[in-house]
Amino acid sequence: MDVEIIKCLKDNYSYLVIDNKTNSACVIDPSESKPIINFVEKTNINLKFILNTHHHYDHIGGNKELKKKYSAKVIGFEEDKNRIPEIDICLKDREVWKYNNFEFKIFHIAGHTSGHICINFYKEKLLFTGDTLFSLGCGRIFEGTYKQMYNSLKLIKTFSIETKIYCGHEYTLKNSQFCSIHDKENLKLKEKILKIKKKLDKGLPTVPTTLKDELETNIFLRCNSIETFSKLRDLKDNF
Repeated sequence: MDVEIIKCLKDNYSYLVIDNKTNSACVIDPSESKPIINFVEKTNINLKFILNTHHHYDHIGGNKELKKKYSAKVIGFEEDKNRIPEIDICLKDREVWKYNNFEFKIFHIAGHTSGHICINFYKEKLLFTGDTLFSLGCGRIFEGTYKQMYNSLKLIKTFSIETKIYCGHEYTLKNSQFCSIHDKENLKLKEKILKIKKKLDKGLPTVPTTLKDELETNIFLRCNSIETFSKLRDLKDNF
């Protein structure tokens, strides 16, 4: 499987997971349809499925037009089916879904929203975390609780450290500034920041990151108590 990173809106990322054997693809969190259509038409791939991590508009904005144009099926979390437009296939927490060479498992990771999921293509060790886990950060808590978000991050920490993390936004540099203030002596963080700046200077995305990197440098994953996490999340909200 190949993953194509598609820049959308101001700082969103959508992703095309492409099976080169069948020339077919899934799109994850299409913020808008036009950049997806441009890539699909240019490469002549078959867009078969639309996967949504949660219902916020900047993650589902392209659903309707993409479904209409390509007859693609929309896949989402069963408990969020009333908020994801055009949904066709509703999956339960920890359900495995397969179609030809596409095979993934979803996990309910509440906090940012009540119905947020991550999508794990476990054979390829690819994890799409939407707005729950960012590189060097985590999402704001809108509908959930501190405890839910903390536990969602704890769940993500159980994946293989080699897992590639694909998140919903390009927030990494801003996140690094916050981590630097609260984790000043972290040499791995300092090394990562240099790499981040080099990528951005070249106009490249800072994703994917790896779970190993995030465990070493992301202050929200390095928290060992919900109390510490809650305090840091409050500070980040006002950063």
